[in-house]
Amino acid sequence: MIHHQIILDGTYFNSWCVLIAYTGTHVVDWQWCDHEKKAAWVALLNRIPAPVVAIIDGGTGLHAALRQGWPHTAVQRCYFHIYTAIRRHLSLSPRLEAGQELMRLTRALMAVTDLDQAAVWMGAYATWEAKWETFLKQRSRPGKGVLRPTGVNENRAWWYTHQRLRRARRFYRTLIRHHNLFTWLNPALAPGTGVKIDRTTSPLEGGGEQSHQRTPTSPPRNARQARSTGRGLVTELPHRTPQKPLGPRPGRTLEPTTNTPPTPGRTDRAVPL
Repeated sequence: MIHHQIILDGTYFNSWCVLIAYTGTHVVDWQWCDHEKKAAWVALLNRIPAPVVAIIDGGTGLHAALRQGWPHTAVQRCYFHIYTAIRRHLSLSPRLEAGQELMRLTRALMAVTDLDQAAVWMGAYATWEAKWETFLKQRSRPGKGVLRPTGVNENRAWWYTHQRLRRARRFYRTLIRHHNLFTWLNPALAPGTGVKIDRTTSPLEGGGEQSHQRTPTSPPRNARQARSTGRGLVTELPHRTPQKPLGPRPGRTLEPTTNTPPTPGRTDRAVPL
């Protein structure tokens, strides 16, 4: 079955990682691994026909896996993860005016609901870039009272002063260049169908800025236990052969029955989220 959209996300349980493919109503498939990486994502994507749209959190190796496994699938970057990434770069209350303006733009992005508002937002972001272009080129040099930022080689004679702002700008530039910001508003991806494309992986995150990932007190021992400790997403999981986690053992080994599929047609809880 080819799904219109699939949400992709990963979460961790006591050193193990599980990658989830979710349609917005039910889990399609999952993959255990030691950590998020291209090989694990490719293993998951190869078992699922390419959808029209993939909603992603930007996990490690996922972009490369999508280019390999689903090269013609449009991508929407999760708005919740966009917000948290910018907040990580700037904090919730940036000290500099440029950071304050970019944080306001990020909050405005969360409120976009149609293509007209998306065009207004793109114009506002372009204005921000032009306004602060010279400012973001400022450089610092070693000297008394000048702290060398983490990651700057001690032999470097200079570095960009506003590195956090530059990272935030690079993050947005990448999203815009790859057309990952407003895929969910593209009518060509659902012509005349009325199909709603999600703009967030929140069903797998818990939703909203207050969401967090709850983990069980001990590693899941098999698929039945994994499903029973999930977030209550109800699904009919596909019938397939048992799966071994990809990667070296991260401390404790799952039993060989990991991800043993349920009886075909039976409804079960999803993999833990």
